[in-house]
Amino acid sequence: MEEEMPQARLYIVSTPIGNLDDITLRALETLKKVDFIACEDTEHSLKLLNHYGIKKPLISYWSEKEKVRAEEIIEKIHSGHSVALITDAGTPGISDPGAVVIGRAIEEEIELIPIPGPTALITALSISGLNTEEFTFIGFLPVKQSQRRKKLLELSSEKRTLVFYEAPHRIMQSLDDMLEVFGDRRVCVARELTKMFEEVLRGKLSEVIEKLENSKIAGEYVIVVEGASESVQSVEEALKEVKELMKKGKGRKEAVKIVSELYNLSKKELYEKSLKMDNIE
Repeated sequence: MEEEMPQARLYIVSTPIGNLDDITLRALETLKKVDFIACEDTEHSLKLLNHYGIKKPLISYWSEKEKVRAEEIIEKIHSGHSVALITDAGTPGISDPGAVVIGRAIEEEIELIPIPGPTALITALSISGLNTEEFTFIGFLPVKQSQRRKKLLELSSEKRTLVFYEAPHRIMQSLDDMLEVFGDRRVCVARELTKMFEEVLRGKLSEVIEKLENSKIAGEYVIVVEGASESVQSVEEALKEVKELMKKGKGRKEAVKIVSELYNLSKKELYEKSLKMDNIE
């Protein structure tokens, strides 16, 4: 016997990241039974809903309207209606709109029901060939290069595998900045996951950058970067020591000499990296 859909709840429904067949049975049942479907872009979501013959009233909550539409969604739930929240691809609120609606529902003590499904970050991580025991999901990096490099510098000594999202028009700049800040680490860059033109590139950052320079740049990208090695962490700690000594009045050369001997590092390498650090900051 089919279970009746409870009323006055908000269902957080994950949708396919590309291939329309990558949707769970539970997600389909939920979308068929709720009273309303709140979506990021109605035209985009209709492709999925029409594919499965689902016809429901739609509420668009794309980014510029999310605060206003959040109140409309909350009002409908308080009126006894059930609402499914979806995004163009993946899970609402995860590097996508939806967080405002979810936050308001929590404030109003509305019950949230998660309906899990595919996600680009786990899909890319699973085929990356890099360490998956521990990882850190960063999402999209800042648009401005100065802010992006500052963020990467903060992450440069992180031992866990790093996962980023990036838009096609910024992918080359972000990879170049990673090479500059992280050094030539191993990386996996995946685009158009589960779609017709799916592409996965693996290798050192310099190698992947060269491959991308000779290929078509299109679609959303997931970048998986290996974490810092112990030697990289030592350099990062040494750079912090250099910075502190310089704040206390030591000249750069003198500070580098003291710290390089303390950490048993190359003076030339540490000096050059300290100059790069100044440029990034």
